[in-house]
Amino acid sequence: MNTTPDTAKLANLHELDSLLPREIRGQSHALPRIISTLKRGELGLCKPGRPRGSFLLLGPTGVGKTEVTVVFTNHLFGPGRLFRFDMSEFQNQEALGLLLGAKLGERGFFGAIRENASEGTLLFDEIEKGHPRIMDLFLQLLDAARLTIATGEALDFSGFYVVMTTNLGSAELMSLQHSSEATLERHVLTRAQQALRPEVFARISEKLVFHRLSYEHQLEIAEKFLAREIAFLSERGHRLELHPGVLPFLVRKGFHPKLGARPMRDAVEKLVGDAVAECLLAGRAAGGLLAVDEPGDRLVVG
Repeated sequence: MNTTPDTAKLANLHELDSLLPREIRGQSHALPRIISTLKRGELGLCKPGRPRGSFLLLGPTGVGKTEVTVVFTNHLFGPGRLFRFDMSEFQNQEALGLLLGAKLGERGFFGAIRENASEGTLLFDEIEKGHPRIMDLFLQLLDAARLTIATGEALDFSGFYVVMTTNLGSAELMSLQHSSEATLERHVLTRAQQALRPEVFARISEKLVFHRLSYEHQLEIAEKFLAREIAFLSERGHRLELHPGVLPFLVRKGFHPKLGARPMRDAVEKLVGDAVAECLLAGRAAGGLLAVDEPGDRLVVG
């Protein structure tokens, strides 16, 4: 029987069209495919017995692979519905016990997740670092949205999205940076297919290569991080106005062509935070104009 989604759910899905491009910069080629998969998943158009959607997100560190997963999960499900696994911590066969239960009767991490949530996102960072036996789990998860744990229960994960991230092929992205986007993506996907089991690779519905961030995109990201930091400080009573030179200074200090947005975020938090801390330590209210002290190579509140 056909069912029509309620108005609130439809509005929530339409908001993805503006939310993801606003929060994730420099990946405009990938976001429409992510949004389309999410909309199909939320409207019940995914195949029965499979996850709502599955993604392999490839590319250098700091370009938005994890961030886009955080953003869409919080938007669709609210806080506490993103379950993240760093696969570098699951490099030996004993790690299977952590996931599924080491002994008869134990439920493992996956059992604990299903006790607390019937929907959400499973995020597997640096998927290539997991033990080969763990790849067997992904065959079950992607094929039937089920995992059998040590209690003998077959857990249903059809209410979840499955996201895998990897830096595989990042070296190719850097060495071939003057090649066309199609060439870059082909090299990265070929590298990933060689490293991951072909049957796992074939079952992932969307395989997306995230690009290295340009200076212009990092400028946009710095502006976003700065706005967040100013709002954070304002909530604590430290109201700052910005000198026009602050943003270019932060980009100069935080821009890193290979490491993406993370150094920019760290630079904004450190340099703005240090300026406010200096005021407070001097016994002054941390409010007023945030400006650049060029001789001191720092930000100050005047």
